[in-house]
Amino acid sequence: MSLIKPFRALRPAPGRAAEVLAPPYDVLSSAEARERAAGKPWSFLHVSKAEIDLDPAADPYGGAVYAKAAENLRRMIAAGVLIRDDRPCYYVYRLTWRGHVETGFAAVASIAAYADNRIRKHEHTTPAKEDDRVRQIEAINAQTGPVMLAYPAAPAIDAMLERAAAGAPIVDVTADDGVRHQLWVIGDAPAIAALTGAVEALPALYIADGHHRSAAAERVAEARSGAGAHGYFLAVLFPQAEMTILDYNRVLRDLNGRSAEELLAELRRRATVEPSDRPVRPAAANEIGMFLAGRWYRVTLPPARAEDTAQPAGAADPVARLPVTLLTRQIIEPIFGITDQRRDKRIDFVGGGRGLGELERLVSSGTMAVAFALYPTQMRDLMAVADAGAVMPPKSTWFEPKLADGMVSHVLD
Repeated sequence: MSLIKPFRALRPAPGRAAEVLAPPYDVLSSAEARERAAGKPWSFLHVSKAEIDLDPAADPYGGAVYAKAAENLRRMIAAGVLIRDDRPCYYVYRLTWRGHVETGFAAVASIAAYADNRIRKHEHTTPAKEDDRVRQIEAINAQTGPVMLAYPAAPAIDAMLERAAAGAPIVDVTADDGVRHQLWVIGDAPAIAALTGAVEALPALYIADGHHRSAAAERVAEARSGAGAHGYFLAVLFPQAEMTILDYNRVLRDLNGRSAEELLAELRRRATVEPSDRPVRPAAANEIGMFLAGRWYRVTLPPARAEDTAQPAGAADPVARLPVTLLTRQIIEPIFGITDQRRDKRIDFVGGGRGLGELERLVSSGTMAVAFALYPTQMRDLMAVADAGAVMPPKSTWFEPKLADGMVSHVLD
């Protein structure tokens, strides 16, 4: 079973992509999705967030939602808004955002390779979120949210994609968030074989974004017998050097019984703390920007100690050097007493796409008591964690730009 293979994509008909493409299902609340889809009957949000077509009081995880998603997908196909290619292809997918370009390609990836750790993970999943995706896949008999995969340095693959994208794209849409989405079809048999072989020669692929989607696809495959499309999951592969991880910042609701002055005094016993006249965007893993009581501070933590970065076998622990780990072990846990960031309601997370101004707003409004801005996790560190079979702390990576739902979907024949 090959690591990847081409597939017959279900995708927007010519000229319809601007009506269809939508943000990923998991970056919008139901209320936000309802607003974004208003007046847009063919928005893919009617499939990925089908609760927007039901009473706002309806359970977003109720059976009626998944049934509505299936009904809406059938309606889009019947109306000719979505079409399906008649033969398996690969699809070059290019994202352009704020002058940054990422060129990858859509394929379906082997669930057997995922189970064998050749497609590597770096996050835990939660059962409730997995259950949601399983029910969505089963209801519509398709995978509609691509998993974002990274591949290690492979100039030959990069060159193949550049050649394939030399002509006019079949989709060229700039979404309302400023992200440009372009798509080209690779349908030539020799080109497909060359790309399949080049990926097969790689040591591994890495899940960047989409752990719940891949885990759900595996569960669906396990529940179905025999060979078939369910043995693969929908993915878009990008060169790791082109991928962009933004900071994933922390905000806390209280100071754990301290005043702002007492918190500053405690921090100065552990780190170097310097006030700043402007927002602090960290430039290194052990540097943190802190917004407290109307002012920014630059907090420089001691680097991870050797004894903290050693695993029992003597190898270095790639998790210990992550910016979020340094903040957690040296500030969040000892000063604020927060030991489970997944469940503790005193802490929340703000993706870097919202900017440092969002941290200021949350604290200045009184919603939060203090904010910490982090240096972004680096792709090399993500891959090192996955190679070690380790797990990232919660909310360690925020990838931008995001893939669009509705660009390509994988029907489970």
